[in-house]
Order: sequence, then structure tokens, then C-alpha cells
Amino acid sequence: MNHTIVSMVQARPARVQCNTCGGVHNYRSGKPTRPTASAPPKTSATRQTRKDPGHSAHQEWVSLQLDQGAAKATVYNMQARYKVGDLVKHAKFGLGVVKALSGANKVEILFEEGLKLLRCG
Repeated sequence: MNHTIVSMVQARPARVQCNTCGGVHNYRSGKPTRPTASAPPKTSATRQTRKDPGHSAHQEWVSLQLDQGAAKATVYNMQARYKVGDLVKHAKFGLGVVKALSGANKVEILFEEGLKLLRCG
């Protein structure tokens, strides 16, 4: 967070005021940096890759779009009823596929940018 120096002792800040909340507190310097350990470089065989959770949702969305085609999509309406597998065209999120019915008036739809929980009839 950004702070404004309120008082100084010699050439070092002593008290600061937070620009966000207005609180005044003693100056604290940033975290000390740790020296980097000289670890051996990882080989590609031992390297673990983290998968982006949104990536798998996007891949699933792409495969479902290829299966159904955009011509079958219905325009999203909050009062409409949907069933799992329906293809929906949303004004903001674009094409989506109904993944699950959640409660009485909610539906989970998988769009290109991820899963969204929307109201339905």
C-alpha cells in the first residue's frame, strides 16, 4: 500500500500514514530479501507443471462447442428453463453449455472464460 511519511528521525522515516485507510503507524521497512540458494536446475523429467484450472474448463468448453454447433444456441433468458447440455447464447459471456442445475432457480453454465452461476426460471 502507498503511505505518506508523517515524521522522520535523521534520514529514516519514523511514522507513516496509509493513503488508503488513513491509519498512522510506525514505519516498517520491506521484508528482507533472502539470498537465493544455489539449487541444481531441474530437468524436464523432474519438473512438475501446474495446470491452470481455467485451462481445463476452456478445453472442455471448446470440445462441447465443436459437438453442438452455435446454430442450436438459444438466447439466455432469466425466466427460461434449461436442462443439462443445452447450448446458450449470453449477451456478455457468449456461447455456453449448461453443466448443472443448481437449486430451484440457478443453473451452472460453462462459458469460454469459465463456469458461471446464473438465474433461471
